[in-house]
Amino acid sequence: MLIVDTLKRLHVSVSFKLADGECIALQGPSGVGKSLLLRAIADLDPNEGSIQLDGTPREAMPAPVWRKAVTYVAAEPGWWADTVQEHFVAWDDALNLAERLGLPPDCGTWPIRRLSTGEKQRLGLVRALLLQSRVLLLDEPTSALDAVSTASVEAIVAERVSTGTSVLWSTHDSAQARRVGSRLFMMSSGRVEEHLL
Repeated sequence: MLIVDTLKRLHVSVSFKLADGECIALQGPSGVGKSLLLRAIADLDPNEGSIQLDGTPREAMPAPVWRKAVTYVAAEPGWWADTVQEHFVAWDDALNLAERLGLPPDCGTWPIRRLSTGEKQRLGLVRALLLQSRVLLLDEPTSALDAVSTASVEAIVAERVSTGTSVLWSTHDSAQARRVGSRLFMMSSGRVEEHLL
């Protein structure tokens, strides 16, 4: 279980518990700080407050260990090498997930510069899924995807949730929030409130 207690970032204070195998949908207007909240939980940006995973405080873990267990998936993932497969320790392990997300078997050899935004989103998710993280912090992971690819992403994440992965999923799509979330958090200036789905 992930416990966030009075996490403070940019004048927003939030406290909640995210159970194993639970998906919370996070909504709010653009610019309100949803990405900053997710990044703060992942310890990627400065913040104050207490966060624990299974009773272990975040500060008791080395940052790379925390970030592998509590993984942030950006809406626009970063790329640092020339081809897709260079971003994966074992491309063969990634290929099945990539194909399930609608990418062709030869996409590993593609240069990064040829990828569309949606292809980058799906491959960024594959990278995160291979980590077998306890918690996934998904920052609008389907914002550049069509309906078929969105459904594939939702199905794969739902499988992970069913096996105990916890997910905090930021989305602007209210219908998606209802599909993926068991709870809904609405973020507005200065606060995060739980709403009924």
